[in-house]
Amino acid sequence: MKSPKKILIIVQRSNGDVFLSNSLVQELYEYYHDPKIDLLVNDDTFDIASLIPYINKIYTFSYQKKKNSRWKQEKNLVLDLYKKYDLSINLTASDRSVIYAFLAGKISISAIEKNNYKSWWKKKLLDYYYYSDLTRHILLNNLEPLRILNIQHDNLQKPINISNNDLSKIKEKLESKGIKRFIIFHPSAQYNYKIYPKGLRIKLLTLLNTLEIPIIITGGNTELDLNIKNEVPALHNIYNFIGETTLYQYFVLSKLSIAYIGMDTLNMHIAASQSKQIFAIFGPTNISMWSPWSNQLKTAASKNKPIQTYGKNTIFQSSSPCEVCGFIGCGSNHGKVDFSYSIDPKEIFNEVSKWYQSSGF
Repeated sequence: MKSPKKILIIVQRSNGDVFLSNSLVQELYEYYHDPKIDLLVNDDTFDIASLIPYINKIYTFSYQKKKNSRWKQEKNLVLDLYKKYDLSINLTASDRSVIYAFLAGKISISAIEKNNYKSWWKKKLLDYYYYSDLTRHILLNNLEPLRILNIQHDNLQKPINISNNDLSKIKEKLESKGIKRFIIFHPSAQYNYKIYPKGLRIKLLTLLNTLEIPIIITGGNTELDLNIKNEVPALHNIYNFIGETTLYQYFVLSKLSIAYIGMDTLNMHIAASQSKQIFAIFGPTNISMWSPWSNQLKTAASKNKPIQTYGKNTIFQSSSPCEVCGFIGCGSNHGKVDFSYSIDPKEIFNEVSKWYQSSGF
């Protein structure tokens, strides 16, 4: 195909999905020599989408608007998008996003389900398609359109660029609090079932405090985050930054940190893109798809294990089978509000301590 001048990328899922489209965006921008690239995302992921480089415009889809007026939003989006793009790429297999890709692009590429009963009509609409593979890492799934376009790439999770000026500003603020070298602990997540329970979390922080290095606790301003903020113990090496940084400032903090400890959420993937030392606490998440990517090894975890290390990444996973499905790390919370973690804080601390003592810090 001729080099497209206008490209639309559709990612109608969570913050992590949107962030992990960054490598695709950068590869397309460099290969096609500065095309205009637009995004279509859900409105609750706008903040992370706005930090992805080379994006010209961001369209948003709102489930609240869909609830209030089912067809008005769809009509307006179709009018805005219809055949205005040389190339449209959809990274999710949902019916709506596939239709948007078909209507928007003169050439359309999309992920679809392997189940032919669900996807037969999508194959007829689309110019090209690939199968969404739940056994394959999300980064590799998102880079699959490059294979279709015959674009060579390096299987790296590319970071968001941060200016030296922004690094200096945050560094000065930290030094004013007596913080130079530090570790990030991110205890929160989008959903309650992904959060390490309060009692275990406090035991872990008490142990981490003995490392005699600042531990910065991060989080946003959601109800879940603010509840955790009030539960952080007062310890001399623990700094409670929950609700005190913007998303971009978190990227800067992560860049300045020496390691990430915390839940399998967007912040973990940010650390992975920056090739940080990671100690990730997993619940029922699908490991093969959502484990932290290793830029060092160009791979991720694929099997469920209580503790596993590859490259700079160590994953702690509840070893007891889910009481609903009987599997470990099945990838579903089955509608449950919480999850029965069986990860001992001492196991996490021992791995962190072993790394910290051997790293020469």
